[in-house]
Amino acid sequence: MNNNDAIQLTVTEGIATLTFNEPAKLNALSVRLIDGMMVALEQLRADTSVRVLQLIGTGKAFSVGADLTGMNAQATHVGEQTRGEWTDDQMRTRHNKLIADLRSLPFPILTILNGPVAGGSVGIAFAADIVIAARSAYVYLPFMSALGIVPDMGSSWFLPRLIGTGRATAMTLLGQRISAEQAAAWGMIWSCVDDDALAAEAARLTERLARLPAHAAIETRVIFDQSLKNDLQQQLDYERARQHALIDGAAFSEGVLAFLEKRPPVFPRP
Repeated sequence: MNNNDAIQLTVTEGIATLTFNEPAKLNALSVRLIDGMMVALEQLRADTSVRVLQLIGTGKAFSVGADLTGMNAQATHVGEQTRGEWTDDQMRTRHNKLIADLRSLPFPILTILNGPVAGGSVGIAFAADIVIAARSAYVYLPFMSALGIVPDMGSSWFLPRLIGTGRATAMTLLGQRISAEQAAAWGMIWSCVDDDALAAEAARLTERLARLPAHAAIETRVIFDQSLKNDLQQQLDYERARQHALIDGAAFSEGVLAFLEKRPPVFPRP
């Protein structure tokens, strides 16, 4: 599978890999790259063979965020729109839709930070269920400190939930690069590994994620999202309702049987 040169998409034995492929631009989020990714996500959603998705960048970076190279700093308009109007349109039709589409995919997503992730790309990276990073990678929010704007593409939603409002606020105001080691210590990412061990760690986690029940990603995302909105009794009620539905399912039956037979479960696929 291949959308355009800015994006590479492959699916092999249920494992999908979506690669940002503009290393000369450090995989900046050009319109072409965003559009390619949106097409790729549509293809993945329609492919019932996919059990897990990997996100990674080629070259030295995962992605450095918005592509500002072609912007005229003195211009107040883009065509007939003000810069703010144009940005609003782009965010509504592309960027925000991309994050919502990514977060609603029915299978687990693993982000592999092969290098720096900055700006809007932080939202893409942390829309995943699990994030791992090479030791040379870092996370950078330049929005306020460098450009006078707020974090976007979901980064203002994901980061406070991962590291707390205090650290997310400090990252935004100070514009300080957070190393992969610090990100792991804060709980922002699952693990930080040596650069030459990243591929092996990604393969190990991907294989584990591919063996999960088909509903694992959606159920897990939703139950923890609900926990941030519900009081304790509401969350207990939600847990009860989901167990009621899931314990009557084929995955639970296979899990119990595998436990009794002392073997790994082999969950049914759709």
